[in-house]
Amino acid sequence: MKAFITRKVGMTSTISDDGTMQAVTLLSASPVVVTQLKTQETDGYTAVQIGAEVDKNVAKPQAGHFKASGKMPKIVREFRVTELEQDLAVGSELTAEVFSVGDVVDVTGTSKGKGFESTIKRHNFKRGRKTHGGRSYRRPGSIGSMYPQKIFKGKRMAGHGGDLQVTVRNLVVALVDTEHNIIGVTGAVPGARKGIVLVKGAK
Repeated sequence: MKAFITRKVGMTSTISDDGTMQAVTLLSASPVVVTQLKTQETDGYTAVQIGAEVDKNVAKPQAGHFKASGKMPKIVREFRVTELEQDLAVGSELTAEVFSVGDVVDVTGTSKGKGFESTIKRHNFKRGRKTHGGRSYRRPGSIGSMYPQKIFKGKRMAGHGGDLQVTVRNLVVALVDTEHNIIGVTGAVPGARKGIVLVKGAK
């Protein structure tokens, strides 16, 4: 199963055999444990639940759930699969070796929060004129009409920017270091350093 829970380390660059340089994002890929296997018969769908890191303070419901795996993970995520592999079992440990250089993967992370943003920064609105007495420099302008005398849901307005789940598809694994538990993928990965990043084989 090509799926993993990682943390973003930072970016660097590598030089390929033909001399071209490419940007690479390094991800910390410490071993994870399988905490649950879901099947079509018992749960209505097929999925693998894995956990990463170690939690010192686990609530009793979670402790009972993790008991079969023998670990108390801090981060738990579920990955849907078409079928379960034969060698997978609750308590199995997965390492960065599940990926190979050249694998195509999708990465999911939480983008950096930008705080409160105006419509210009948040939605690329244009600035108003600064001549002939115009004073609507960065104002959003009209947000409604006389009828139906309400603001429609989804209207593009100022508000909180960033801090959203973002998936970047079809990145290529450029580096797998099992000694230091590091995975390198080409291109940029959403989120800040130390942020949780999910890596899954592309469909």
